[in-house]
Amino acid sequence: MRRVALPDKDGYFGEFGGKFIPETLFNPLKELEEAYNLLRNNREFNQQLNSYLKDYAGRPTPLYFAPNISRYLNIKVYLKREDILHTGAHKINNALGQALLAKHMGKKRIIAETGAGQHGVATATVSALFGFKCDIYMGETDIKRQKMNVFRMQTLGARVIPVKSGSKTLKDACSEAIRDWVTNVKDTYYLLGSVVGPHPYPMIVRDFQAVIGREVKQQILKKEGRLPDYLLACVGGGSNAIGLFHPFFYDREVKFIGVEAGGLGKKDRHSASLSKGDIGVLHGTKSFLLQDKFGQIKLAHSIAPGLDYPGVGPEHAYYKKIKRANYVTITDREAIEGFKLLSRLEGIIPALEPAHAVYYLKRLAKSASNSLVILCLSGRGDKDLDMVRKWEE
Repeated sequence: MRRVALPDKDGYFGEFGGKFIPETLFNPLKELEEAYNLLRNNREFNQQLNSYLKDYAGRPTPLYFAPNISRYLNIKVYLKREDILHTGAHKINNALGQALLAKHMGKKRIIAETGAGQHGVATATVSALFGFKCDIYMGETDIKRQKMNVFRMQTLGARVIPVKSGSKTLKDACSEAIRDWVTNVKDTYYLLGSVVGPHPYPMIVRDFQAVIGREVKQQILKKEGRLPDYLLACVGGGSNAIGLFHPFFYDREVKFIGVEAGGLGKKDRHSASLSKGDIGVLHGTKSFLLQDKFGQIKLAHSIAPGLDYPGVGPEHAYYKKIKRANYVTITDREAIEGFKLLSRLEGIIPALEPAHAVYYLKRLAKSASNSLVILCLSGRGDKDLDMVRKWEE
């Protein structure tokens, strides 16, 4: 595969990505891109970020061989333990990077959107650490589903602002955060949580999450003396998956599998943007979206709030188009089974988001026995225990 720098200078991954924005956002995005390009290869900035990742967040995270599930499925399964990071998920990687960027840009206030609450918690955490005022937009539906994460954000000093429009979930929280940013751009930094949105956000978030894949490559070579056969991760917006996949992009022997939320099953047209969606524009970027025949965005559904988004990052759309990655779906019911499977076989309670990928191991094992598989365990399941309990009632 010919090595090319992606995204290109206009923010495109092939035909996907770009900047589909109102004129009021042109200068803020230009300021952000210039600041990031100035700092991304700056030694002092990277030393500072790496210090926080190590001593504050808890990197490097272990690459754990899961013996019981490996024996049960007859494949060799390693778990990249992002769930044991500070705040309980991979979101802290990006939050630390962007908060340092905001600090260098002289911003005083940080805003963010959140669905499952993990990005909100990470943003509230770094805001407390660096002394930013912090406002988090969260859909009313997600506030009800994730009460403990709401309380965590408030405990950290953030204001959680309920979003009552649309589906009252992640899409609408993102829309409200963008409206706030347009109004208050002079002193406010929008800390976007996934590899979505207009350029340069998909690139910035990917670069800060790529620490996952870089560590994995070193760790698996040390443990096994070779690269894995498969990399497996859940995909909503897609930041943990891109963080795992991107450093292996040119290692063609390594297959990528992104696991989307399939919601209620085959007839559910409100889930799985890559598997069931069409090309369109949402939140400033061109990608695969859930939309009707008139181009109106559909309400997304998943039992996992972090996968409850009607679009996906443009780099994932590009991976699908060039067939570098395969994207599959797992239903709500199967995700619950994956949640229980890892909990009872390995004593590790996963978040419902990566539980989708855990269940997919069962399918993969049928066609790829004895393979070496690495699964990104992107978050822990404390936040979802009440939802699982209610599901079983």
